[in-house]
Amino acid sequence: MSSSETIYNRIAMLRAERGISRRELADALGVHYQTIGYLERGEYSPSLYLALKLARHFEVGVEVIFSTEPFPRLGERSA
Repeated sequence: MSSSETIYNRIAMLRAERGISRRELADALGVHYQTIGYLERGEYSPSLYLALKLARHFEVGVEVIFSTEPFPRLGERSA
């Protein structure tokens, strides 16, 4: 995957905020737990279907979880 096709995500942060494991998230989404790890590390880009399922699970918009640009680190967000 070229850098122009990299999809950044906040899955690990959202999981940590909610105190759920990769396996728990995978079970809720109906995917293998290793898929969650691949997604979190940016080694795999989700299908639109899976991206929408993740957004519904976390009750946020898809753009909150995924971006084509790196997310700002906590504390670096502009007001």
